[in-house]
Amino acid sequence: MNKFFIVLAHTYLSKLKSKSFLISTAITLLFIFGFMNFDRIITVFDQDQKESSVVLVLDETGQLFEPLKHTVGQINPTVELKEFGGSYSEAKTLVIDQEVEGMIEVSLGETGLPEGKYYAMTVVEQILPWQLEQALQQVKEEIVTSSLNLQPEEVASIYAPIQFERVAIAETAKTEMELNQARIFVYILLFIIYFSVLMFGNMIATEIAIEKSSRVMEILISSSSPVQQMFGKIFGIALLGLTQYVLIFLVGVLSLRQRLSTDSFDPELGELIVGQGIPLHLIGYAFLFFILGYFLYATISAMLGSLVSRIEDVNQMVTPMIFLIVAAFLIAMFGLANPEAKIVTVTSFIPFFAPMIMFLRVGMLSLPLWEVLLGVGILIATIILFAWIGARVYRGGVLMYGKSSSLKDFKRALQLSKREK
Repeated sequence: MNKFFIVLAHTYLSKLKSKSFLISTAITLLFIFGFMNFDRIITVFDQDQKESSVVLVLDETGQLFEPLKHTVGQINPTVELKEFGGSYSEAKTLVIDQEVEGMIEVSLGETGLPEGKYYAMTVVEQILPWQLEQALQQVKEEIVTSSLNLQPEEVASIYAPIQFERVAIAETAKTEMELNQARIFVYILLFIIYFSVLMFGNMIATEIAIEKSSRVMEILISSSSPVQQMFGKIFGIALLGLTQYVLIFLVGVLSLRQRLSTDSFDPELGELIVGQGIPLHLIGYAFLFFILGYFLYATISAMLGSLVSRIEDVNQMVTPMIFLIVAAFLIAMFGLANPEAKIVTVTSFIPFFAPMIMFLRVGMLSLPLWEVLLGVGILIATIILFAWIGARVYRGGVLMYGKSSSLKDFKRALQLSKREK
């Protein structure tokens, strides 16, 4: 057991001090900080761009410019409309010379309602044309409502959103607020499980391949058993992942609390994220399925990594496992909108998909306890089975050298494992 902890500590500390881990963690923390303060960062960069965007208006009617200018000013004050009395070719020259951002032709169509055509050097820019379109749409609505002799209050009542609430009749069903909150939480956790399995699983396989390619494995197997090495690496990488996620969690929580305390944060969004507090059982299930999913795929990764001797062969060997993870993630994304779909229900009991999809169902639905226990039981049994198979394959696989990129090498690894006994 002491040798197991030695392998665990060596794996954890060596990866903790590695440049790749430090850089990836720093980048992730910066990303979270930047995401939580994205609007402020944009504001800092926009401080050097105080000049307004000038757009020429060619008004064939002589009546649309003023209401259009007024409406655009309400939508985006940095956009300056200038009425242009010259020809189209003269306005086009100004656009080409980049003296103005673009030009818009407004006229009355066959129906007698406003129409517009926007010209710019390219149509890559989406925001400004969209704002001009929305402004012209409002001008059109004002003309129509005015022709119908509608009062402003009547117009406001027409465009006011209806009150529509979805109420679940079943006593155990979640409310709409609880569903929206759970959807956000589950969505975030699905991404964490997905990227964690990909990143740390590949890290385990690569670590073993590096040791074999450098012949370090021959020294290791003489000092500790292959099974101790295998599980030492799995638990060491798991501890490394937990360390990284604790840092990410702390930065995320502190950034969120700081944003919630400011007036610039949308109170409705804050209520949706925080609400009455995330249910403790959901946090517990998230941790449970995260750990089970990690150990399932980590065991498979260690087993596959022991079959290759070159780092170049690792990706090819773990490709089938990655396909399973991607399939589970895609089904989970579909299940966010329809968690009661048959494919979601069935795949939640398949071990390779259960860590994501069963957690999705637990978060979005009110499942009977027996379904959750059955899914967890099948997942635990599968982990034990793969741990047993993986230990045997690992024991023989670490002694295999040369080009190896086929799953047929399982048989050879098992034969070597029997000899070691």
